[in-house]
Amino acid sequence: MPTSKKATVKVAKRGRPKGTKTFDPQIAKTFGAVVRERRLASGLAQEQLALLANSDRSFVGKVERGENQPSLVLILRLAAALGCGAGELVEDVERRLFRKSATPD
Repeated sequence: MPTSKKATVKVAKRGRPKGTKTFDPQIAKTFGAVVRERRLASGLAQEQLALLANSDRSFVGKVERGENQPSLVLILRLAAALGCGAGELVEDVERRLFRKSATPD
């Protein structure tokens, strides 16, 4: 009689692999600095920005200090509250993070 082997199926585990993280302090601090500068340029207090973005003042403060990395939803809300597009905020962050050193040719 032939013996049959059962195929073993690996089940993918949910979530990210152990030991990995998505929080990047440099990106978080840079994003926070961009938000703070735009908020100050708009003449808004943290409390006002939080209300306009339907968020908490303490959370906005943590974002500005780079202690929290906001979700896409909050980025969109912050951008709308600051009167700009989310892409503009991200472009400002990219420009600061990936600014190439100016070297004369």
